[in-house]
Amino acid sequence: MKAMRLICCGEPLGLTELTPPEPAADEVRIRVAACGVCHSDLHIADGELKCPLPRTLGHEVTGTVEALGAEVTTLKIGDRVGIPWVSWTCGNCEWCTSGHEQLCPTQKITGFTVDGGYAESIIAAASHAARLPDALSLEQAAPLLCAGLTVYKALKSAQIKAGQRLAVFGAGGLGHLAIQLGVHFGAEVIAVDVNESKLGLARELGAAHAINASAEAADKVIRKLGGAHVALVTPASVTAYETAFRSVRPRGVVAGVGMPQAAVPVNMVALATKEITLITSTVGTRADLAELLTLAAAGKVVCRIETRPLNQANTA
Repeated sequence: MKAMRLICCGEPLGLTELTPPEPAADEVRIRVAACGVCHSDLHIADGELKCPLPRTLGHEVTGTVEALGAEVTTLKIGDRVGIPWVSWTCGNCEWCTSGHEQLCPTQKITGFTVDGGYAESIIAAASHAARLPDALSLEQAAPLLCAGLTVYKALKSAQIKAGQRLAVFGAGGLGHLAIQLGVHFGAEVIAVDVNESKLGLARELGAAHAINASAEAADKVIRKLGGAHVALVTPASVTAYETAFRSVRPRGVVAGVGMPQAAVPVNMVALATKEITLITSTVGTRADLAELLTLAAAGKVVCRIETRPLNQANTA
């Protein structure tokens, strides 16, 4: 099988011919149909996140089951499945048993600690392969497995409610999904970006307000609207975080999913006097993913995608 492999950090992925792996007793082999390209892949490829090399990247993987391990009974050949960032958890630690399996200290991570989906086939634990609704194409489903799941979990954790103001910073890969989810939850969505075409998409997806942060002070505009109950930050931008903190109303929530490599300064006096809450989210659980896939199958959230063949992974 062919795979695009990271051989050395900072260099392009290399097209490699590999022997298709055989699944262990509790695993399945999946014929890959699509794999989303996530910003975390860039962090890994650039060496900002260290993993054993060589490694096949990609953690938004969809495809069909083509081989079963001897003990697998929950899946069958031909089933449509998705493999997210968290590819395996122990099921026994305090985090797994309390509903927070994404924090399992011995978890395996697709495309990071184990080989991922920039390949024609992938091995995965049958227990963590998510069944995909028939209403979703394999290409449409792929970005939901990380980008969609991450913002869905963040909005759940922030407890966004109908009628509240949700400011979404960044209207790109994660942001355009968060906007749709916010609309579904009944929030008044405020999109913030520096790209007019992305702001146009935000309006098309139901954002009530679209603010170009390069043309006006987004925090001032949001405060004039009454301040955000929840500000969700999706880009890896220190400026976006600083603006989000200034945008929320008293007792508001800043939900961070973007991961800037530089430190984000926090004004503790401002946070304390306004009783602002900062939360973060690292993807979600299998239960969260099942909920999100159900929403997507019902048309509540739709990924805007472009496709490329495997050998153009570097271009993507």
